[in-house]
Amino acid sequence: MRAKRRYLPSLSSFATFEVAAKHLSFTIAGNELCVTQAAVSQQMRGLEKAFGVILFFRKHNGLELTAEGSRLLSAVSNGLDSICDAVDEFNQPATPPVITCSGTNASMAYWLKPYLDRFRATRPELKFVLLASDEDDTLRNFDEVDISLICGNERCEVGELLYYLFPEVVEPVCSPDYLRRRGPFPDPASLAEADLLELHRRHWTSGAIGWFPVDWNHWFDTNGISGRASSPALVSNNHPLLIEAAVAGEGVMLGWHHLVRQLVTDRKLVSLSQKPLRVDRGFYVKINRASLDKPYVQEFVDSLLAEVATTETGTLGSCVEALREREEGR
Repeated sequence: MRAKRRYLPSLSSFATFEVAAKHLSFTIAGNELCVTQAAVSQQMRGLEKAFGVILFFRKHNGLELTAEGSRLLSAVSNGLDSICDAVDEFNQPATPPVITCSGTNASMAYWLKPYLDRFRATRPELKFVLLASDEDDTLRNFDEVDISLICGNERCEVGELLYYLFPEVVEPVCSPDYLRRRGPFPDPASLAEADLLELHRRHWTSGAIGWFPVDWNHWFDTNGISGRASSPALVSNNHPLLIEAAVAGEGVMLGWHHLVRQLVTDRKLVSLSQKPLRVDRGFYVKINRASLDKPYVQEFVDSLLAEVATTETGTLGSCVEALREREEGR
C-alpha cells in the first residue's frame, strides 16, 4: 500500500476533483476555489492522464461523471472526511469515561466505594462521580446518574432496570478493643448493659430512606428481651459517624452486613451474634437504560454483580473464619 502512494497525484488535485464533481462544473469549482476555470480543467485532465481513465463526460451544456469518476468521488470524499475527523480529534481534549453513581451516605462510603476502588485498579482511565445523600431520593432519577443503589422493596418501581443484590441483614458489632474491655457478651441479654450506638429516628424518616426503623428496641424484642436497662450512649442520624464510633471502640452498634462486612474481614469490627436479624427488605442496583451504551457501565455492573454473588453471603462470623483459613493456607 505504501509503495502505491508515491505514484498518486497531489492531494490538492483530489480536493479540486471533489469540488468539480460536486458541482459538475469547472467554472463553479474555479469560483469556489478562487482559481480559473482553465486551471480546474487542466488539473482534471492531469488526473485522467495519471489514471488512464475518463472521469467526466464533457457535454455542450455541462459535465457528467463517468463510472470511474463516480467511484473516485466516493473514495476521495471518504478519504477527505477521515482526514477532517482526525484533525478535529487533535483539537479536542480527550474526555475520560465517567460513571456517575448515587446512593445513601453509608452505602456509598462503606459498600460501593471499596468495589469501585478494586474496579478502578484494572481500569485506571475510568473516572467516577459519587452522589451521596440520605435526604434526596430523587438523585437516582437524574439523567446524569448511571447507577443507583436502591434500598428497600418499596423503592423499586415497575419498569425500572433493576438487579437484586442481597437482603437486609443486621447484627450487633463492636471493635475488638471494646470487646476486650467490656465483654464478653455471651448472649443477647448481656448487650443491655453495653454502650449502645443507635441511629436517630431522623435517619429513618429522611427523604432517601423512610422505612420502619430497625433499632435496638426492635432487635431486643426480636430476641425476646424486654425492659432494656440502659439508654443508648450515642445517637446520631449520620450512619457513617456511628460506624466510625464503633471502629473507635465507643460501643456496640447494629451493623448492616453489606456496610460492615469488610470492616469485620479487616478485624476492625467483630460480630457479637450468631443469629443475625433478617429484615423483609432488599437492596437493588438500578441502571439508567440510557447509560448502557456508555463505556464501562455494563462491565462495571457485571463485575459488581459477580463480586456480590461471592461476598454478600453467610454470617459476619464466617468472614473471619474464611480469613483465618486463607492466612493458614488451608
